[in-house]
Amino acid sequence: MKMKDQRGFTLTELLIVIGIIVALAALIFPIARSAIGKARQVSCLGNLRQIGIGIESYLQDHNDTMPTIAAGRSNKQDESPVLETVLKEYLPNEEVFHCPEDKQDFAKSGSSYLWNSTQSGRNKLSLKFFGIIGDSARIPLVTDKEAWHPGKQGVNILYADYSASKDVKFVTTP
Repeated sequence: MKMKDQRGFTLTELLIVIGIIVALAALIFPIARSAIGKARQVSCLGNLRQIGIGIESYLQDHNDTMPTIAAGRSNKQDESPVLETVLKEYLPNEEVFHCPEDKQDFAKSGSSYLWNSTQSGRNKLSLKFFGIIGDSARIPLVTDKEAWHPGKQGVNILYADYSASKDVKFVTTP
């Protein structure tokens, strides 16, 4: 009686297959990680645009005068007027103030974003920033608290024309 030839993977073949899988994973992981980072950055830009809508609603109720608020707060117990407390009634929920890349600041302070306090109390038609006067597309209103996003800049910015971008559109000169 002849025994059937049972052939499985040899140890060498198994190691080659595992090596190929590891190599493919090493190639795919950074690409997937980058895609996830970009998706979170886009979500953050969407949050900033919503904050811009909230600011415009606030301006309509306050004679086109920007809120007089602090840049941010260190914890939720701080009762200083800040972006997330003053605009709360103008936005759908508090998650608008949470950048998906922020793992700590939102939970601690209630916002992933900072207000440009140099614009506090100004009329929306008389905004100025580092020598830029009246060019709302170059005057930042709100930024990420940290450089969480991929890329050289790493920070998203809401400008006074309510456009949100990762690009710095203002330049400081000595």
